[in-house]
Amino acid sequence: EENLITTQIEPYDNFAEIFHNIIRINNIFLDLDMDLWTYISMDYLKQKVKEDEIGSSAMPQKVNPIDFENSEGNIGVANSLLNYFCNKLAISRLQRDLSDSTVIRNIGVAFAHSIIAYQSTLKGLEKIEVNKGKISQDLKDYPEIISEGIQTILRREGIEGAYEKMKELTRGKKIGKDDIKKFIKNLNVAEEVKKELLELAPENYIGLAKKICDIKL
Repeated sequence: EENLITTQIEPYDNFAEIFHNIIRINNIFLDLDMDLWTYISMDYLKQKVKEDEIGSSAMPQKVNPIDFENSEGNIGVANSLLNYFCNKLAISRLQRDLSDSTVIRNIGVAFAHSIIAYQSTLKGLEKIEVNKGKISQDLKDYPEIISEGIQTILRREGIEGAYEKMKELTRGKKIGKDDIKKFIKNLNVAEEVKKELLELAPENYIGLAKKICDIKL
């Protein structure tokens, strides 16, 4: 769009808008990179081994999430430059300062680091797979995660102190499925409610996650 009225130099408001949009996109990738890195470190995701890659110069057994780390580093560089461009180009000394000329020569550098980051994330995504065994085992080891669902149903039924009861049973304690079943069976609620509670399990307590994903996808 043509800018009919300007100061002595062309204002860079449109540039700043573009740069901020790219920063927001970059932060989506950054958030994904960090989450995937964490899931890999927790062994929830496994990386496919490539024979020609070296995970560590000292520890030959390592399979590092190098693609996500590479993406994270490039996004850091890109966002630093883009933030500087937004702040720098919005200011011009007496509307005639030419220091912007050397700055805008580096716009391509920020874009390049962003593109490298995107490519690295996509490359990393092709090399991971879900470790169903590890996730399944963690769900079995921590049955107390369904306490949220239990207290929610109890509050729906008007049970006084439902949250506090579950807090007393589970907080800071290692409990098993049998402890939860015993708690449910001793509740003063209708049998159909007990049946509903007993059907709750870490494996199936996913709320509306599937429905939300189906809507989004």
